[in-house]
Amino acid sequence: MSALALAGLRKRYGRHDALRGVDLEVGDGELVGLLGPNGAGKSTLTKIACGLVHPSEGTVEVAEPFGYLAELFRFPGWCTADEVLLLHQQLTRSPGGPAERAELLELVRLEGDAGTRVEAMSKGMQQRLGLAQAMIGSPRLLLLDEPTSALDPGGRRTVRDLLEELRRRGVAVLLNTHLLSEVEQVCDRVVIIDRGLVVAAGTPTELEGGSGVEVELADGVRSFPGATREDVPRIVADLVADGEEIYGVRVARSTLEDVYLSTVADAR
Repeated sequence: MSALALAGLRKRYGRHDALRGVDLEVGDGELVGLLGPNGAGKSTLTKIACGLVHPSEGTVEVAEPFGYLAELFRFPGWCTADEVLLLHQQLTRSPGGPAERAELLELVRLEGDAGTRVEAMSKGMQQRLGLAQAMIGSPRLLLLDEPTSALDPGGRRTVRDLLEELRRRGVAVLLNTHLLSEVEQVCDRVVIIDRGLVVAAGTPTELEGGSGVEVELADGVRSFPGATREDVPRIVADLVADGEEIYGVRVARSTLEDVYLSTVADAR
């Protein structure tokens, strides 16, 4: 079953088409990374999925309950971490009580800050508190809009660990982010959108591909596109047999960043 299914999604703002017919599906327990340049339509898509924005056309099916963390959010500065979670428990009518709040603060590594006021927290701590509030009520789906934007490397590691735990629990996640390294490490599937259209989709491994071998010779570097590590002995042996002197060998592979940049450039 799908935790999120979007079909033929279009959104117009006056003459501007923010989304131009997007199909996207997130299965139960699946982590999907949503990539694209600024203005590609990622945040619009996420807001439509959680009901904050109405689509101009298309259908939206969302599993309930679901949680949402906006890219830009603010909690009252005078509230403590525990009070923020209590407020959202009341808003969502979650019966979790103190036990749920304690578990969520521990998950985002704020267990020692239940009594800390928001105004005394760093941006990274507030970001992690935002993640905790998104998980109130044991959601079946999480919609996360740039959840690691304010985090240092340690905080991003915490989020990666949290996403792995959510996968273990069978929670589906749509992760809107600019950090390709995060997507490579935790996401089951990647969707790249640009100018309101899906321009590529697949697993990180499927999208990366593009292996090759580069051999440094006396007269320069010779490339063997599509060759793999297993082809290196044969390539070297053939070159030596042809009288070439070899100074170095490198196995090249397209990264997700390479594919992302190439895909967006081709789409334009």
